[in-house]
Amino acid sequence: MEAFKIGIIGGTGGIGAWFADFFKGEGYTVHVSGRTTAMGLDEMTRICGVVIVSVPINVTISVIEEVGPKMKEGSLLMDFTSLKAEPVRAMLDCSRSEVMGCHPLFGPDVASIEGQNIAMCPARIDRWSGWPEEVFRKRGANVFDVAPKKHDEMMSIIQGLNHLDTITMGLALKETGVDLAELKKFSTPFFDTKLDIIEKTCTNNTRLYADIITGNPDILKIIEIYEKSLSRIKDLVEKNDPEALAELISRSFK
Repeated sequence: MEAFKIGIIGGTGGIGAWFADFFKGEGYTVHVSGRTTAMGLDEMTRICGVVIVSVPINVTISVIEEVGPKMKEGSLLMDFTSLKAEPVRAMLDCSRSEVMGCHPLFGPDVASIEGQNIAMCPARIDRWSGWPEEVFRKRGANVFDVAPKKHDEMMSIIQGLNHLDTITMGLALKETGVDLAELKKFSTPFFDTKLDIIEKTCTNNTRLYADIITGNPDILKIIEIYEKSLSRIKDLVEKNDPEALAELISRSFK
């Protein structure tokens, strides 16, 4: 494949900036577009063979609808969104280019792509088949293909249930009325770790977590399962039945 340039919309921060550095390290010329950059989408789609959308979930579709019609036939339009069904559908509908969804299953705080999981959703692929999977695998990433719907089903657990549990615990801690400084006097290392996760989730980019939870079409089913599980535990506590509760806990990973 002849040399090409990569454009990243939203490449000035977060995972977009991380991959801008990554691709530069692999020898590619990378252009980024953001609130503080001069490059617009017309210029980016004109000079870049690959354009990647890496913006917050709540504006992803509108950005795809803006950039999609500008993409050249034979170029590649990708996205890094943590939900895949709707972004992939929008890229297919709004462009004549090749289309591939991509979800790096890590954040910009990792030092290396080695050992990290990356989900790929090839949707309309010909010329770009195998790229960027080969680049990622060459650096030790675990890359796999998945249908967008299946991806979102899995993310309702990996992200949805995970963040839901963290936020619920944060809300419950607030409802206890106990001062955190006082609580930390009694804290264990394990509880300290949980508190750090809760604090990060509930104080850092809360809109991101809200969008991940509310935007997943499978999340209501997960919430119902969560409520049912909590109700079963409550019932056994009310019955003062530690044997049954221990059995319930032991079955959770059988």
